[in-house]
Amino acid sequence: MQSTILPEVRRHYGRIKNYVKGRWVDSKSTQILDVVNPARAEAIAQVPLSTREEAQEAVQAAKDAFWEWRETPPLSRARYLFRLKDLMEERFEELARVLVQEEGKTIDEARGEIRRGIENVEMATGIPSLMMGYGLEDIAPQIDEEVVRQPLGVFCVVAPFNFPSMVSLWFMPYAVACGNTFIVKPSEQVPLSQNKLFELIDQAGFPPGVVNLVNGAKDTVDALLEDPGIKGVSFVGSTQVGRYIYRRCAEQGKRAQCQCGAKNFMVVMPDADLDRTIPVLITSFYGCAGERCLSGSVLLAVGDIYEPLKRKFVEASSKLKVGYGLDETVQMGPVVSARHKQRVLGYIEKGVQEGAKLILDGRKTRVEGYPNGYFIGPTVFDQVSPDMTIAKEEIFGPVASIIRVPDLDRAIEIIHASPYGNSSAIFTRSGKAAREFKYRVLCGNIGINIGIVAPMAFFPFGGCKDSFFGDLHGQGKDAVDFFTEKKIVITRWF
Repeated sequence: MQSTILPEVRRHYGRIKNYVKGRWVDSKSTQILDVVNPARAEAIAQVPLSTREEAQEAVQAAKDAFWEWRETPPLSRARYLFRLKDLMEERFEELARVLVQEEGKTIDEARGEIRRGIENVEMATGIPSLMMGYGLEDIAPQIDEEVVRQPLGVFCVVAPFNFPSMVSLWFMPYAVACGNTFIVKPSEQVPLSQNKLFELIDQAGFPPGVVNLVNGAKDTVDALLEDPGIKGVSFVGSTQVGRYIYRRCAEQGKRAQCQCGAKNFMVVMPDADLDRTIPVLITSFYGCAGERCLSGSVLLAVGDIYEPLKRKFVEASSKLKVGYGLDETVQMGPVVSARHKQRVLGYIEKGVQEGAKLILDGRKTRVEGYPNGYFIGPTVFDQVSPDMTIAKEEIFGPVASIIRVPDLDRAIEIIHASPYGNSSAIFTRSGKAAREFKYRVLCGNIGINIGIVAPMAFFPFGGCKDSFFGDLHGQGKDAVDFFTEKKIVITRWF
């Protein structure tokens, strides 16, 4: 297929600002990082690491805005989200292209991310129904009882680098629709997507202080965690950081939902339809360059399917076109940074050292025209054992490990030995095997002939074990429960 390069405005976006109390504000911080296009290895913006005082100012602005916003009827709050959704639709392609330039996704992946974000905004517009309580008359003679949902105050999200536009929208629309005020702390590696989104939030006319943006790193996060004005924290990222945030929140009685790391196993049964399964697996393992908490990582080949599965999987992997995501024909972009590239390369070297057989080496990949980009091609290890590092730890890159297992029981044993419980999938034509897998496997998101088990906005995003800390997940009804308190009212009139 002939390359089709989308028009690119190669510009430097300058120093990014915070958005507090309805105004764009320059940070006073002297700590500045470059925002780098991972395909070109060129700086495209600068981001300040905001001071603790600036984080506290954002919390105060959100606190000041809370009560008036809390008293705003839910239907009126939802109308701001309707306006935001319309603006995102109007600027859809611009949002997607900025995402490609700062994070490295392909343009189709970026469009998919923007669409999933819009769907969460759309879901939250239904808050007049979603937030309804319930009641019962005559629980005792002349006594009625009801439950009403009420907002709590100021919430914040600490967002990851891999989905810089979508993840904040798993939380923010539901929080503000419920009557809370909100602070977004984007990843300091990829702040441009949120900067562009907040241009639309500003244009939508949200009252000052209802939604705020504070750039920064760990010190900024700690300031938010420690501020008594913050009622709850939403987080997506590594297990190490998620455990830290969950502990800090628990110590202070704050709510927390921490969606964390993953090691996802794809089980292919002997009766699987390989012609249909292989394309699904390729997208699962290599979509978003493997930088996705739902990416396939370990391929468990059951019985006699092993040889044909391996042959077809390697063949399809080797044909993937790697390059700059603004080329419409590119199927996989770079990883996010030079540092992350070295991390993934370190895992590949570790696999070789521990005796796995490297049957497709992505380290040799070169992309014409982008000699400095952070590219790693699809990589496949065979003869992997469950005790190897590459089979146990989260790599977060385009690296697949194949393990041959005798039966479904052994496959499930391997899945359960992992400390993670984010996602697993089975590929089979057997209803019996599919039901057994769904019933027994301890993971929050289960796929049956589905390689990327990504819940829609009206369902919660699952996770268990070391993949999630908390009680209520992002998206859907879980989000409404997280961002509200249930107040019980028992009434008798004399």
